[in-house]
Amino acid sequence: MNRQLTPRRLALAASVVSALWLAGCGSTGSVPGQLSGASGDVGAGPVPSASSASSARAYRRDAARHVYEANRSRIYKGQLPPVLYAVGTLEVNIDAGGKVRSMHWLRAPKHAPEVIAEIERTVLKASPFPPATRLGSVTWTDTWLWDESGRFQLDTLTEGQQQGD
Repeated sequence: MNRQLTPRRLALAASVVSALWLAGCGSTGSVPGQLSGASGDVGAGPVPSASSASSARAYRRDAARHVYEANRSRIYKGQLPPVLYAVGTLEVNIDAGGKVRSMHWLRAPKHAPEVIAEIERTVLKASPFPPATRLGSVTWTDTWLWDESGRFQLDTLTEGQQQGD
């Protein structure tokens, strides 16, 4: 069989290499979609109790509680100050077993790359999330409200924000 490198085969090889290179762009961390190099043992912890949520919106509460449980000392207690250091909205794709498969920033706090990395690290370390038994895989979207102290609340469970002067 003749396997010469014809112009057509070279073009095909170049397009495959380009596609593989582009697939890696924008994904510097442990899962696709990360903006930071944050890593964690994705899915390495014990599987928490299953979620019986029947919609992604209902699942938000279970996922947020799971993050709070894993980060008790980092949760801002009470109402947040009127001005926050960073606010970011992150979409997390979770498989049927609760493992994080990918992330997508809908609103990244790009002025605070350390917060982006810390949020991504927090999500990865919280994996696995409660398996969504009625949904299978699910996309959890939440807004992270970040105080300059490094403590946070999730919009789903927030205690609100103090009024500014």
